[in-house]
Amino acid sequence: MKIRCAILDDYQHVALNMADWSSILDRVEVKSFPNHIESEEELVHAIRDFEIVVIMRERTSFTASVFDNLPHLKLLITSGMRNASIDLTAATKNGVSVCGTASMSEPPTELTWALILNLARHITKENYEFRNNGPWQSTVGSDLYGRRLGILGLGKIGSKMAVIGQAFGMEVMAWSQNLTKEQTDKLGVKLAASKEELLATSDFVSIHLVLSDRTRGLIGKNELKLMKPSAFLINTSRASIVDQHALIEALQENWIAGAGIDVYELEPLPVSHPFRTLSNVVATPHLGYVSERNYSTYFQETVEDIQAFLKGKVIRLLN
Repeated sequence: MKIRCAILDDYQHVALNMADWSSILDRVEVKSFPNHIESEEELVHAIRDFEIVVIMRERTSFTASVFDNLPHLKLLITSGMRNASIDLTAATKNGVSVCGTASMSEPPTELTWALILNLARHITKENYEFRNNGPWQSTVGSDLYGRRLGILGLGKIGSKMAVIGQAFGMEVMAWSQNLTKEQTDKLGVKLAASKEELLATSDFVSIHLVLSDRTRGLIGKNELKLMKPSAFLINTSRASIVDQHALIEALQENWIAGAGIDVYELEPLPVSHPFRTLSNVVATPHLGYVSERNYSTYFQETVEDIQAFLKGKVIRLLN
């Protein structure tokens, strides 16, 4: 009898085409679930009989109660080597090995710049007018050259953002709680004396921090009010780093010029959410890591994780 493997949230129906699964199909029956499963009860019911589950980043949460109600689950594989929506302690308690895969930092960097350029040059609006016989030119774009790019977090993605910003002729400033001048000097980036200085003086603020107790709610009402009315906020990191209610108010009241958003506290985003209708928002459905190169890496290494598991080994273990 074959081991059963479930692939969750395969939105684009591509998981089985992005890697060669043939090496395990003699022992493993693989089933893809393209539609997101909303409730925990429905999730448990859908995958109760599966020994292996493959998940994509934080699309579906695996809480202690989920693990407690999946007695057959032995292997959980997530894309990337970090997934805040998995209770690793509960996984260990229930005898579930949690494994990851590599993840590239270039795709989210590219998506961030797509949002910045869209916001600066009003591409969504102008494209809509173009296709619907609207006015020929209805906006005046914001320049990147000579403007300040403020980066919150100068890690892998933040560092790439800095180099690209400089190529556009932008002055780049960075801040995070443990960032040093030695680190910023290596990239020719100005170290902000404080988070407040970065927010108050930047024309574009881009967030590239890991979500933790230290960064949750880092940008709230007071911080948003520090920003220039002409400034843009871009978040392709994690939604909870920014107080969502404060951000909605800031956009509705025009405290800032606009926001580029790719991450949300609840995904898929509810149909009635203000981000879907605010005219000064450019939003994408968490596409930062969704690229051919990343998907090929995720699913090929998923197959490798399963191959190792079948041999009684565990690789890329997270718990």
